[in-house]
Amino acid sequence: MLHRSNIGPVGDRPIVLIGPMAVGKSAIGQQLAQQLGARFVDTDAVIVAGHGSIAEIFAGRGEHAFREIEARTVAHAVEEAEATPTVISLGGGAVLDSGTQQLISRCTVVYLECDAETVADRIARNSGRPLLAGDAMSRWTAMFATRRPVYERLADITLDVRHGSIPELGGRLEAALRNHAAAKQEVEK
Repeated sequence: MLHRSNIGPVGDRPIVLIGPMAVGKSAIGQQLAQQLGARFVDTDAVIVAGHGSIAEIFAGRGEHAFREIEARTVAHAVEEAEATPTVISLGGGAVLDSGTQQLISRCTVVYLECDAETVADRIARNSGRPLLAGDAMSRWTAMFATRRPVYERLADITLDVRHGSIPELGGRLEAALRNHAAAKQEVEK
């Protein structure tokens, strides 16, 4: 059941969550979608449903093949979302694709900001991330250092997720989206 009236105050564009692996894009995205009565799409989950585990894609076909599948999946999700209230969670590296960067410029992009300490426990518990094979935390830190400027450049809104429960973060994000939409309306007047 969609409550479209709740979407209006946060704008009429799809909401896209970006940020590093294990930052909580899926959990916070689901929370936000529930609060707004919107549809939620996790592009990593869509890839797994259609192509098998991400680890298997990396092992069997390589990162390049995975990135092509990911770019097509994101494009499809964004195109489908343009007519409906939708929150979309992207994989950590999806923003490296220039086509994806152009596509999400039509959305409200939220960067979930964190640090290595915030994600260390989650990464230690989840060994199914192929790009983190070996010394997971040093690999995560190196990838984050490379990707962080991209996340920051693409973001309309930055939400610090270092502290707070998922419901608290969802509430803070909804408030930030409302403020962003209101400021945008003022500029357009």
